[in-house]
Amino acid sequence: MELVLFDLDNTLLAGDSDFEWAQFLISRGVLDRELYEARNATFFEQYKAGTLDIHEFLNFQLAPLARHRREELDAWHAEFMAQQIRPRLTDGARGLVNGHLETGALCAIVTATNSFITGPIARELDIPHLIATVPAQMNGEFTGQPRGTPAFREGKVERVERWLEELGLYLGSFRRTAFYSDSLNDLPLLSRVDHPVAVDPDPTLEAHARAKGWQIMHLHTAGATDGSTENDL
Repeated sequence: MELVLFDLDNTLLAGDSDFEWAQFLISRGVLDRELYEARNATFFEQYKAGTLDIHEFLNFQLAPLARHRREELDAWHAEFMAQQIRPRLTDGARGLVNGHLETGALCAIVTATNSFITGPIARELDIPHLIATVPAQMNGEFTGQPRGTPAFREGKVERVERWLEELGLYLGSFRRTAFYSDSLNDLPLLSRVDHPVAVDPDPTLEAHARAKGWQIMHLHTAGATDGSTENDL
């Protein structure tokens, strides 16, 4: 059996669901534009630069969940899926996922974005497993705090290993392991699988991938939505 792991934002998704969720709430008037828009952009730049403090970011990202009832949040998320997410799920990304699912590979999304945002996206793609940062709940309502280890940088490795342990497996159980990602933040997990794939990578990851001879795939860049690859192994 093969293990195939996918990052979500800017990998399967042509955009960042974390960033877009905050922007969506700002556009709905749920979050104050003056207070939140600049901070949202700052955190996004820190993420791209590899300098993000995940705990500081989660305090920002999860707090709005605690201020609203779950029914209201779910209704907003349905609009968010229709307006911001489905248009960003390209044919190339869907084809990549379906190709692996059809081979019987064990597939999972591994993302730092919280599971409230990403759960419906995983279901949209028919990916059966989601390893995401978990927003804590009490009596069905969000507390505004994370639970357990955030699925970010080295935390992704820890969370994947724990998930496999719960299935009675480990990375060595598979004849082939793959991870698709766009981000330098995912170098810890990319370095643990035997088939790392850089998808429309940021400059740091691209340089690393070229130096290591890793496969580079283009799903979202102009003229490359067919899933064209370099250094195909």
